Amino acid sequence: METTLRGVGVSHGVAIGEVRHMGTAVLEPPAKQIPAEEAEREQARARRAVEAVAADLMARGNLAGGEAQAVLEAQAMMAQDPELIADVERRIAVGSTAERAVYDAFASYRALLAGAGEYLAGRVADLDDVRNRIVARLLGVPMPGVPDSDEPYILIARDLAPADTALLDPTLVLGFVTEEGGPTSHSAILARALGVPAIVALPGAGELGEGTEIAIDGSSGEVFVDPSAEKRAALEADAAARKAALSASSGPGATSDGHTVPLLANIGGPGDVAAAVEAGAEGVGLFRTEFLFLDDSARAPSEEKQTAAYRQVLEAFPQGRVVVRVLDAGADKPLEFLTPADEPNPALGVRGLRSLLDHPDVLRTQLTALARAAEGLPVHLEVMAPMVADRADAKAFADACREAGLHAKFGAMVEIPSAALRARSVLQEVEFLSLGTNDLAQYTFAADRQVGAVSRLQDPWQPALLDLVAMAAEAGRAEGKSCGVCGEAASDPLLACVLTGLGVTSLSMGAASIPYVRTTLAKYTLAQCERAAAAARATESADEARAAAQAVLSGE
Repeated sequence: METTLRGVGVSHGVAIGEVRHMGTAVLEPPAKQIPAEEAEREQARARRAVEAVAADLMARGNLAGGEAQAVLEAQAMMAQDPELIADVERRIAVGSTAERAVYDAFASYRALLAGAGEYLAGRVADLDDVRNRIVARLLGVPMPGVPDSDEPYILIARDLAPADTALLDPTLVLGFVTEEGGPTSHSAILARALGVPAIVALPGAGELGEGTEIAIDGSSGEVFVDPSAEKRAALEADAAARKAALSASSGPGATSDGHTVPLLANIGGPGDVAAAVEAGAEGVGLFRTEFLFLDDSARAPSEEKQTAAYRQVLEAFPQGRVVVRVLDAGADKPLEFLTPADEPNPALGVRGLRSLLDHPDVLRTQLTALARAAEGLPVHLEVMAPMVADRADAKAFADACREAGLHAKFGAMVEIPSAALRARSVLQEVEFLSLGTNDLAQYTFAADRQVGAVSRLQDPWQPALLDLVAMAAEAGRAEGKSCGVCGEAASDPLLACVLTGLGVTSLSMGAASIPYVRTTLAKYTLAQCERAAAAARATESADEARAAAQAVLSGE
């Protein structure tokens, strides 16, 4: 009998197939004691396992490229954390086996993260995955992970670690559903980059029986268990219609009455450029530069290395707009040479621009490298700072850009509510704003973007978040300056229409979402988008806002 479940749709598309479950987690190793003379041998075993897992994660990152590479390299750094390794060796010295010492050391570190107000809870799944891989290697059992199958399937998991998501084979994995996670978790972002339909935060997903046939709609978040022939036909017809419309879609982003809305790509490095160009991106709205800094947490990359990487991206869009975000370190992206190690609440501490202003040499080197990378190119380079709180922050960043001799537009990301509330003040110092809706939602609702339990507050349809977007866009209009969106909100085609109606001047998203947004935006006039935006803001919840906008645009 057909039943319907609902989670949070995070990656567009429809998939129909049989359920396959993620490999089981590593069992807890027995707590047996070893003789003192075996301690050195066990310590060596632990070190070899750690290095092997770190090397495997780095290799997976190199294969995946782009954003996935940065995520996996961060996991490799977790595995090699000197404090964790020292803790493992201490536990072995007092009688633990290598596998038990790893298990207990990681459990201790896990507890520290959970005790930090759960602002770092999103990294717990990554930490667990690293632990499981090391323990599995020590025990000589298969790694937990994606199941082996010769036939296509839909993957079900409690959560998906980046190492698994990054190398999913879209010819076999038709889509995936997880019990945990949120719309801005690493798995969701990587799913969109892969173009794989995905649903997260679906309670009870793990109870779906192995081999059960299900259909998933990554746009609506619906899961149809044992779908009827009629439901299958309807979903397949809808998927075919979407594919035909996407194939026919090309050209600049615009409403049906010709109001232009440039559609840009979010990229994590040179590896993401090809997909952005293929999707018809009109430029880059968010170039995350963290990937360069994850190779070595102890020191920043040289000016020469940065220049070469930036130029690769700039050359791919010779006449386009490329918006570069300077290093956004701190919170869940700590760097040994830059961020404090003992902050009680890193997400609310010294991160983003605050870190760079505390280390002006790091900022100066990056800005100088960007200036050198753009020399002789006709590209429209724009550089923005993350985590700008007020006009003083904006001025400090603009001054640093000028001192570095950077000939580009200087901008500020609006991720902190204060920046949206005082956007006109911020715009006295910079030339554009870019709304990072992921962090803006996190700070507006005090809801960690990685915690599935608060995913409803991370929903970019929340009316309060739309109010802040409208406030920033109105400030841009009043000052005659641009105000774009580069958060994951822009990847929702219906919400893209609402954002346009709120006055946003550009939309930046993962490359796979661009055709969907382009096609949907072209169906409606600017006036329709404005009415949909007003209707959404007049509601009291995300679900009501979504329904109200849909009703306006469908003519109900």
